[in-house]
Amino acid sequence: MNRPDREDVPRETLVAWKNGDTAAFDLIVRITMRRAYAVALGIVGNAEDAWDLSQEAFMAVHRARKSFDADRPFFPWFYRVLRNRCLNHLKKRARRMEISLDVLEERAGRDTTDDLVLRKERIEIVWKALFTLTPEHREIIVLRNFQELSYEEISRILGIPEGTVMSRLYYARRALHEALRERGLGSVDEGSDAS
Repeated sequence: MNRPDREDVPRETLVAWKNGDTAAFDLIVRITMRRAYAVALGIVGNAEDAWDLSQEAFMAVHRARKSFDADRPFFPWFYRVLRNRCLNHLKKRARRMEISLDVLEERAGRDTTDDLVLRKERIEIVWKALFTLTPEHREIIVLRNFQELSYEEISRILGIPEGTVMSRLYYARRALHEALRERGLGSVDEGSDAS
């Protein structure tokens, strides 16, 4: 399924960017920023940090543009840079677990106060459970369930076989289910999907 926010950058834009065209870089950022932010938010769990890390990753790839192969898709290459920045950030903040519900509150809409409180409590439990997982497991859940990427897309982004994607996702979901059960949300559906 191709969505506008999933489109990769046209080759001509990538070539122009490699040759120093700043307008081409601006276009690359516009095409991929929403997706980059969503991935970073899924990994680090904090809206402000996700914006900062996305920006840092864009600056890093811009500095490294000469090493990019314009015949390959941009996002998988960018993703590796963003992922490394996010994982390094998590290591630095490992002692103080911060979880921001800013973005999730926006999704709550116009529910009654009681509904909103219950939803926020449930969301907070899910996010806390998600952050008990290893970064590897959290990442695969974010890519599949929050970004709704196919196994093939995840395989390409992470540079691992599709079978490994499926296996890793299975174990990640089991770990998340167990973490949720320990927090009293054992009835949360792990979800099933076929790609």
